[in-house]
Amino acid sequence: MSLPLNPKSFLNGLTGKPVIVKFKWGMENKGYLVSVDDYMNMQLADTEEYIDGALSGHLVEFLIRCNNVLY
Repeated sequence: MSLPLNPKSFLNGLTGKPVIVKFKWGMENKGYLVSVDDYMNMQLADTEEYIDGALSGHLVEFLIRCNNVLY
């Protein structure tokens, strides 16, 4: 059986790696995780924004407030 994982240390371990963030309203952003703060707000770089599965734009930097994230 696996041990429970602390989400904060899990996110910090993803720093510098490509991630996909899905928002509560269905939009997704794919980019590289630059940083995570103590509240689990995230900063992404070289981000692609997808709405309903279709690419809608490219963003150099994207800041995400933690309460908007679905997963």
